[in-house]
Amino acid sequence: MQDAAATEELALRAASGDPAALDLLLQGIRPEVVRRCGRFLPCREDAEEAAQDVLLQVARKITSFEGRSRFSTWLYTVVANCARQKYRELKRRAAEQPDAIDASQHVDPRTTSVIAGSRIDLLEALERLEREHPHLVAPLVYRDICQLEYAEVAERVGIPLGTLKSRLHEARRQVRPWLVDAS
Repeated sequence: MQDAAATEELALRAASGDPAALDLLLQGIRPEVVRRCGRFLPCREDAEEAAQDVLLQVARKITSFEGRSRFSTWLYTVVANCARQKYRELKRRAAEQPDAIDASQHVDPRTTSVIAGSRIDLLEALERLEREHPHLVAPLVYRDICQLEYAEVAERVGIPLGTLKSRLHEARRQVRPWLVDAS
């Protein structure tokens, strides 16, 4: 990613309608977006597809970026949402066509890659957490996956720092046994 100050300036210019700034911004953030999507999705192709969705969303919604928080915080929200949406889409597609995969040719990434398996298990845990405790998902995603600072997460979620830490602790407590059971 470009240096943070240059990215912030490009984002503000793009948000005000400068198409050249938007082009430069999209080119500059692409590698970071692919890398961040890869934290959610184990397959590189899926991460790249999610990254394309992120860049499209950034291009479409950049005018909603008001500069009240850092652009990177705004961007991580888009990354998290698009990557999780891509995962849901892949899961739904697999459920709709279970016979399309020849079982003898199918390789479960959980059996071939500890990293890939842990990501799949984490996405499953996030879906379960969203069903059972939706208010705990954003703190966990922003802090533990996007690796934002606590203060930045609290600002993004719109809650006091103490409340954020409490929710994060509870989210980790809820998710931990699901991840242990999955391995």
